[in-house]
Amino acid sequence: MSIPAALAIYFIIWWLVLFVVLPFGVRSQVESGRVVPGSDPGAPMRTVMRDKVIATTIVAGIVFGLYYLNYAYGFITLDDIPFMPRAVVG
Repeated sequence: MSIPAALAIYFIIWWLVLFVVLPFGVRSQVESGRVVPGSDPGAPMRTVMRDKVIATTIVAGIVFGLYYLNYAYGFITLDDIPFMPRAVVG
């Protein structure tokens, strides 16, 4: 796998993990009991994006590492997935 391909795959994994991590620990203004006038009551009281970016980077690194190990050693191939059609070899 080339370095640009690895970076592209890591970037995709990072964004997917970010969207999974974003809702963790978020408290809305209604839940905290302090709604700022003129804002949406469901808006978060405070976002801790620095912590979420760090957590996302760590989790994405682990997921990418697992992906790369599978890519390098072939633990799970398309032939191992039962609902995938078998490859036709010429």
